[in-house]
Amino acid sequence: MSSLADLPIRDDLRGLTPYGAPELKVKVALNVNENTHPIPEDVARSIIEAVALELRTVNRYPDREFVRLRDSLAGYLNAALIEESAASGLPVTALTRDNIWAANGSNEILQQIMQAFGGPGRSVLGFPPTYSMHSIIAAGTGTEWIAGERDDDFEISPATAVEWIERTDPDLVFFCAPNNPTGTPLPLETIAAAYDATDKIVVVDEAYAEFGPAGEPTALSLLEGRERLIVSRTMSKAFAFAGARLGYLAADPAVSDALRLVRLPYHLSALTQAAATAALAHAPEMLAMVDDIKSQRDRMVARLTELGYSPYPTTSNFVLFGGVPDAHRMFEQLLEREVIIRDLGIPGHLRVSAGTAAETTAFLDAVEAITVATPR
Repeated sequence: MSSLADLPIRDDLRGLTPYGAPELKVKVALNVNENTHPIPEDVARSIIEAVALELRTVNRYPDREFVRLRDSLAGYLNAALIEESAASGLPVTALTRDNIWAANGSNEILQQIMQAFGGPGRSVLGFPPTYSMHSIIAAGTGTEWIAGERDDDFEISPATAVEWIERTDPDLVFFCAPNNPTGTPLPLETIAAAYDATDKIVVVDEAYAEFGPAGEPTALSLLEGRERLIVSRTMSKAFAFAGARLGYLAADPAVSDALRLVRLPYHLSALTQAAATAALAHAPEMLAMVDDIKSQRDRMVARLTELGYSPYPTTSNFVLFGGVPDAHRMFEQLLEREVIIRDLGIPGHLRVSAGTAAETTAFLDAVEAITVATPR
């Protein structure tokens, strides 16, 4: 049997490792930032009915332009924009289907963006520690990955963003807002300053946007007049739709035209389109669980602080906490107690997703037991 090293793989892929969080069967899984709340029963029935109806014509190719889904996504984002405008007083412009694109998870969205605007001879600037798939997708598309440096406490000021753009002249700039794995918020001023500092593409990965303070403006509010700004979102987190694989973006209509050049034919299945459209029709019920997740997140921050750890400010559905004497050892000790979180390889730090109240209790009880038993 041959090994990967024996294959004529691209030279720039040799030695790389694929993305992969541990997939272990434990009672409490809080390691991949999933929404651990189940979809409400009435919503699940509605989605099942929509998928069942679509199955009757699944012998035909799906709508290549997924028009109904794009209309639904635009309506969902417009509702959010109205809420943001009411809280901030800032004017907003309604989005239409022409501003929306979708794919199989936000990872495919990001891949299509790099296929269209990156590639051999081009570069993308990111700011580690950040979502690991950004650099992995860069490698997969032959795009040079430039690792910028963050300010203290994992923040990025407008000045820092502009300095790195002027220093490296990238073809794309990638931000995470809030950042993964740190949960750090990203000021809108940083995004605006970065956009003004380049004539290339600026991407804001807002996978966790719904977990921020209610009504607080997001990068969506910056789209007007910025045709090179792309805001990426997902239904995996707030909508508890990780297994359905539906990511999307909002941008100038010309961006979708660019992505049509690189997308695979009929890349979104009819069943995915039907399920996502049905879920969006029940957005209020689907998002009702977000407040509970935020309360569990805040509960973890408070209790971890009491136990002597150093959780970072977060507007996501997870918490990064420092002050861990031996991160890998604590990861293993939690695993022994049927609780899995994420060891990111950041010395002295671990990340935990906010789960249900019961899951949060199990995690905190396990951490307390380990802390009491371990000399600090």
